[in-house]
Amino acid sequence: MSQKITTEMHYKEKPFSILVTGATGFIGSRLIFDLTANGYSVNGMSRRKIPSTGNIKYVQADVFEPSELEDALSGVEIAFYLLHSMEGNKEEWKEFANREKTQAQNFLNAATKSGVKRIIYLGGLVNDSISLSPHMKSRKDVGEILASGTIPVTELRASLIIGAQGGSYAMLRYLVERLPVMVCPSWVKSLAQPIAVDDVILYLRGCLEKPETTGRIFEIGGPEKVTYEQLMRIYAKYLGKKLLVLQIPFLTTRLSSYWVDLITPVKASLARPLIDSLVHDTVVTDDSITKIIPGSLKSVVESIDIATKEIRENPPKMPLKEERTGFKINQKLLMASLIAMALVGTTFYWLDDRAELSEPIWIFAGIIWYVAIITAIFFVKNKTRLGYLIGGILSWITLAFWLFDDFYLLFNTSLIITQPNEVITIRNIVWVALSAVAVFASHNTFHKIIDYQFKGKPI
Repeated sequence: MSQKITTEMHYKEKPFSILVTGATGFIGSRLIFDLTANGYSVNGMSRRKIPSTGNIKYVQADVFEPSELEDALSGVEIAFYLLHSMEGNKEEWKEFANREKTQAQNFLNAATKSGVKRIIYLGGLVNDSISLSPHMKSRKDVGEILASGTIPVTELRASLIIGAQGGSYAMLRYLVERLPVMVCPSWVKSLAQPIAVDDVILYLRGCLEKPETTGRIFEIGGPEKVTYEQLMRIYAKYLGKKLLVLQIPFLTTRLSSYWVDLITPVKASLARPLIDSLVHDTVVTDDSITKIIPGSLKSVVESIDIATKEIRENPPKMPLKEERTGFKINQKLLMASLIAMALVGTTFYWLDDRAELSEPIWIFAGIIWYVAIITAIFFVKNKTRLGYLIGGILSWITLAFWLFDDFYLLFNTSLIITQPNEVITIRNIVWVALSAVAVFASHNTFHKIIDYQFKGKPI
C-alpha cells in the first residue's frame, strides 16, 4: 500500500482529527467542502457559533483567547492555519501586523499544549531579496512564528488567488467592469502568477495526504506569468470590453486603496494589503511542489471563467433587513435628480437674462458644473461610491448657490449677482427642491453601497 493511501486512510479512520481555521472564510469554507467531499471528517473553527452538519463539526473559538483555542484543538492532529487580520477601521488596520503575530503565537502555544502533530499554513509569495510591504512581511512573519515551535509546519506561499469570493478577484472584476479608462500606478507592471482557488485547495489537501511535504516551504502559482495590467486586459477581453490604461507613477498604494474603495465594494482596509502584495513581482522561483502534488493547473482565463460563472450563479444571499433599506429607490432617485438638475441648469442660457451670466467666469463655472454632473451620473450609473460622493458634494454646492440666489426674498439684497426676476426665482425654488432630493439620496446610497454589493445583491 502506498504512503499516500496509508495517510488518507489514517485521517479518514480518525474522524475530526483535522481542524480548519477560518472555516467561513474564502479559503477555509472551500477547503472544508473539498475535504468532506473526499471522505474526511473535519472540525471547522469560527469566531461565531455554527451548527455542525454530518462530517463537519464546527467549533467556536477566538484566536485571541488561548483557553478557547486549546479546547478547539483538543484531539486535533493536523491544523490548517488560514487566519488573517487585514480588515477593520483605520486604527485597527495600523495594528494588523501585531494582531497577526499575536494570533500566530497564541495558535502555536495552544497547538503545542494540545499535541497537534502538523500545521499547514497558507501565506503569500514573497521575495526575500527586497524590502517587503507591511502586509507581505506580516505573512512571512506568521510563517516563521508557526515554525518556531516543535510542531512541523508546511507553508504554502501563494501568488494572487482568483476565486469568486476572493478580494483580489472582486477588485479586478469591479475595476474592469465599471471603468472604460483605468488610471493606474506603476504597480500594475509587476509580475504575478495568478492561481485558481481550486488549485490552491488541491495543494492544501495534497499537503495533508503527502507526508513528504512536512516541514517544508513551497511556492504555488498558476501556469502563466502576467502583470496586473495584463490581467485586467484579459478580464476585459473576457467580457468583450475595451480597456484604456493610463499609468501615473506617483499614485501610492495608499491613494490606490482609496481609489479602489470609491470605485469598488472592496474596502480600503482590504484593498491596501491586496495592493501591497502587488507592488513587487510575485512569481514562483521553486516549483518543486508540482512534482510532489502533480495536476493540471488552470489558466488565467479558465480561473476567471470559473469565478465569474460561480458569482453569477450563486451570489450570496441578502438579509431581509437589507432588502428594506430602499437602496435601489435612492439610487434611481439620485440619477433622476441629477439629470433633472442638469436640464433645469440649461435655463441659465435661454431663460435667465441677467448680463453677468455671460461673463467668462460664470461661463467657466457652468462648464465645470456640467462636467462634474456628467461625471457623477457616469459613476452612479456604474454603481460606484465615487459617483455618490461627487453627486453629494455637487448637490450641496448647487443647493447653496440657489439658496443664495434667492437670498433677496428674506433680506431684500442679492448675494451673488443681480436680483433675479419672478420666473427665475420660481426656477431657483424648483432647483433647490431637486438639489435637496439629490443630497438626501446621495447620503443614503454612499454609506450603504459597500455592504449592499458585498452581500451579492445586483444594483
